[in-house]
Amino acid sequence: MAPTRQNPKIGVVGVSNGWSSGHLADVVAARTGHRLLVEMRRLEFDLASGRVNCDGTDLGTLDALIVKKLGARYRPELLDRLEILHYLHARGVAVFSKPASIMRLLDRLSGTVTLRIGGIPMPDTVVTEDIEHAASAVVRFGKAVLKPLYTSKARGMEVVKDGPDLRDRIEAFRSAGNSILYVQRLMSLPGQDMGVVFLGGQYVASYARVAGKLAWNTTTASGGRYRPCEPSDAVIDLAYRAQALFDLDFTCVDVGETPDGPMVFEVSAFGGFRGLKEATGIDAAERYVDYVLRKLAPEG
Repeated sequence: MAPTRQNPKIGVVGVSNGWSSGHLADVVAARTGHRLLVEMRRLEFDLASGRVNCDGTDLGTLDALIVKKLGARYRPELLDRLEILHYLHARGVAVFSKPASIMRLLDRLSGTVTLRIGGIPMPDTVVTEDIEHAASAVVRFGKAVLKPLYTSKARGMEVVKDGPDLRDRIEAFRSAGNSILYVQRLMSLPGQDMGVVFLGGQYVASYARVAGKLAWNTTTASGGRYRPCEPSDAVIDLAYRAQALFDLDFTCVDVGETPDGPMVFEVSAFGGFRGLKEATGIDAAERYVDYVLRKLAPEG
């Protein structure tokens, strides 16, 4: 959809208390003179009229929406929120990234299946609904991580190993709302993994997440820190191939250097603004908004 104004109206889908959401909305305002932060929980979708309203704004009148965050936490309901964005996209509002692309990454299993079909190396993983199959996988792996299908920043993940309480721990994990058991080998990493960032399918930069003391993962929620890094060409090429499977406008690919070579842990539907900023000084929001404006600019 070509903009109808010299300064297009662009909304940011995010959360009001999120640093990245607010910063992205501020950059949009600086570039266009119009600031709109859209919280999905505040939408009204009237199917009879075809209007999607947010705090008095008809989102169908916008030129574009940039999706930074669909909610405070990953959960299945976010897929329903994406359906509303899919409707707006079908009615002519440009959405970055496309809802259909994001849908394939909200569910960990969906993203994993796409990566494996694409031949992307990942840690050994078993998916099952059977506790005995899950326990057997843990014994085979030595140590494993139980991962919820809807999560970010390692929330809800548990490290398990063989022992007298293994089946009880798996049962407790399943009873906590994880009917599908996603069991992944715990990989030996050199104290860090990398976020490899792409904009419009082009490599931007990378940053490392260094694990905090005693933490098994590198997330900032567990005390991890962002640091600059210069990944090898092999890592960048692997991350490029992984993100290309999803057709995202902005993304960050999590890659770890393992004893068996670089492996992809996941591709982010929304990317990592803060990690890039703290580690490299690059303002991802500014680059992203400039990219969107180029995409919206009338040809000629």
